[in-house]
Amino acid sequence: MIKNLMRGLGALSLSLALVPLLPPPAAQAAQAAQAAQAAQAAPAAPAAEVTTLADAVGLLKVTEEDRAGYTRASFRHWTAGEDATDGCDTAAEVLLAEAVVAPAVGTGCKLTGGRWTSYFDGQEVTDAGSLDVAHTVALGEAWDSGASAWTAGRREAYANDQGADVSLVAVTSRTNRRKSDHDPADWMPPSPEVQCRYTGEWVSTKLRWQLTADDRELEALKVYAEGPCEDTIVRYAPAS
Repeated sequence: MIKNLMRGLGALSLSLALVPLLPPPAAQAAQAAQAAQAAQAAPAAPAAEVTTLADAVGLLKVTEEDRAGYTRASFRHWTAGEDATDGCDTAAEVLLAEAVVAPAVGTGCKLTGGRWTSYFDGQEVTDAGSLDVAHTVALGEAWDSGASAWTAGRREAYANDQGADVSLVAVTSRTNRRKSDHDPADWMPPSPEVQCRYTGEWVSTKLRWQLTADDRELEALKVYAEGPCEDTIVRYAPAS
């Protein structure tokens, strides 16, 4: 009987040892308040807007453009990218993200090997040095369309925007030079099969950053939105 009693006491001691110690009610309340404060402090990411290309074009504000005062130096780029510890700047991170076959990354983020598809012209590229990381809406066009009134910090954020897949794109240097800072009234990708994609991404970028359009640009966009690209869907989330 004594043995049975000792066994019972031993089992009780073991079960008590396994019960996790709970903080007192006051501490629990404080922890809950801290968690609620943290949730309020972290702003929710803006929800993405999804609409047709025609409706998206209709959301663009139309104004005259003004290039006065523009220099590329007004848009600081490239910065350290999304991962400041990887040794790669924004442009290199975009090249890594868009690679069809990943390149090797060497000292100083030197990229060797790999393969890309330049969607503007459909070219297959195996040398990262043959690519530009292009701004879908070029810096000069952004300046004309409202960025001239921004702070330097917002222009830097625009020039290094990795928060939307369509803002920066790896394309052949030759085609990007032809694109320059033209809008769709003066330049479209030479591959017809990607012109709807380009139009949608152009409008998405303008809406994301609340950039305007001029009359000629708007009319060119409408030609695509109401014609061959009427089924194109535009997704964008306002830039913070």
